[in-house]
Formats: sequence, C-alpha cells, structure tokens
Amino acid sequence: MNRRDMIGKVAGAAVVTAATPLNSVFASAAEGTAKLKGNIRHSVSQWCYGDIPLEEFARACKDMGLESIELLNEKDWAVVKKAGLKCAVGYATDWGIPKGFNRIENHEKLIADYEAMIPKAAAAGVPNLICFSGNREGQNDNEGMINCAKGLRKIMPTAEKYGVTIIMELLNSYGHKDYQCDKSAWGAALCEMVGSERFKLLYDIYHMQIMEGNIIENITNHMPYIGHIHTGGVPGRNELDETQELYYPAIMNAIVKTGYKGFVGQEFVPKQKDKLESLKKSILICDV
Repeated sequence: MNRRDMIGKVAGAAVVTAATPLNSVFASAAEGTAKLKGNIRHSVSQWCYGDIPLEEFARACKDMGLESIELLNEKDWAVVKKAGLKCAVGYATDWGIPKGFNRIENHEKLIADYEAMIPKAAAAGVPNLICFSGNREGQNDNEGMINCAKGLRKIMPTAEKYGVTIIMELLNSYGHKDYQCDKSAWGAALCEMVGSERFKLLYDIYHMQIMEGNIIENITNHMPYIGHIHTGGVPGRNELDETQELYYPAIMNAIVKTGYKGFVGQEFVPKQKDKLESLKKSILICDV
C-alpha cells in the first residue's frame, strides 16, 4: 500500500467514526429524545424570543427543564419567579452597550444605578447584573481598563455585601463596532485590577469565536474570571446545530471539566419557524 492509499483509507475510517456521534447528537436533539443530565445550568436570553409573551415563554422554558430566563429588567423578575424560574442575569441601568465604565464622566450615573439595583437583585434572587466597558472612541485600551477599574471598585463593597456578581460582557468589536472589552486577556486583566470575586466576565462564545477563536482553550485558561457564559452559532448567531462551525457538545464538556457551576445562557436568534422547538434542540445539544 502506498502513502496515498494509506492516507485515503485512514481518512475514510476517521470520517465514519466521527460521523456517528456527531449525527447522533443532532438527531437526538431534533427528536427531543434526551433528558437533561444536570451538569449544565441552562438559561436563555429573553430578547431572542421577544415576540412571545414572557409568561407564556416562562411556562415553556420550565417545561423544557431550563432553570432561568435572563437579561430581564427588574419589573420582569417576579414574572419568571412565579413560573418557578430564576433570572440568572439582570439589568441595572438603562444605558446600553456604547456607554460604559471606560469613561470617567459615566461613573456618577452608573455607580448610582448599580448601587440602587444590587440590593434589589439580591432580594429577588438575581445572582448577576450585567455591565459593559463601553466603546473606545479613540481611547487607549490601558486607559479604558484603568477607568473601568476605578468605577467598578466603587461598587464592589456593595456587591460583596449582598452577594451579587457584576459581570462584564465580552463582545466582538466588529458587530458591536469599537467595543473595548473584546478580548479574553483584556477582560481577565481588568478582573485582576478590580480585585474582587464579585466582578467577573460574561464569556460569550459567539463573540469570542469571531474575535479570537480557540474557544475551549480560552475558556479553560480564563475560567477563574468567568461568571456567566453565552452561546450562539457562528456565523450568523443562529442555532447551535450542524449549520454552524462550532461543535457545542465538546465545548460544554470542556466547561463541565473545569468545574464551572454558573449558568450557560442560550443567546442565539432562531431561524426556524418554531422558535421554542429550536430552543429545545439547542438545549439538548448543550446538555452533556
């Protein structure tokens, strides 16, 4: 047997071996035959299903076995609680992504908003409040990090007192043009600078695949700084099935292996007509 024939036979065998588990994962998810194993704490971002009334959506999520619906304002926390669910991540301010802690002039409002909302989140059982770095707008990344740390340190005593974690989301700076917290290493360095267990990162797999790839190694290496995780298919931020480039069962197994005990929030935008069925399929794909 020559080298070409040998390579062909080995490659063919590898394809057959690899195809079986891959296809079985997506097939069982599509059929809804699996039951949740309890190794992943499943959550979902409400904004991806905004056309479904929250009470109806909460009942459906509860039936699927999810533990949480996230990215909710204070007025909606009681709605999901009534359905027997948690809100894993809440909002603390009405300011969006571009205006964050990287500008000193933003600190007065942001600090006031978080100081007011942290005790409310604790009382409602909301473990995390999301925050953002803000956009660069020509600012040096080191200056932005220092400014973020200055503002965040001021709310850490309250966060520590009430046991609520402030999580800064890692976003890609192409879709969210000019966003500053766009790399794992930058976010980890900020965590070190803030110096509190109540400040961590929201590691968004979709965004970080776009920015830096190497998802499993980056999650593993930065896990001490990660307080929450988001999913999403790449490209397009759609379903986590065979139409996208990431193999989520392997990613989820790596997350479990680290000992991570936080939530994994589905944050993909369904393309399928039946959005709830699409969510159920993606939950099962991630349930390792």
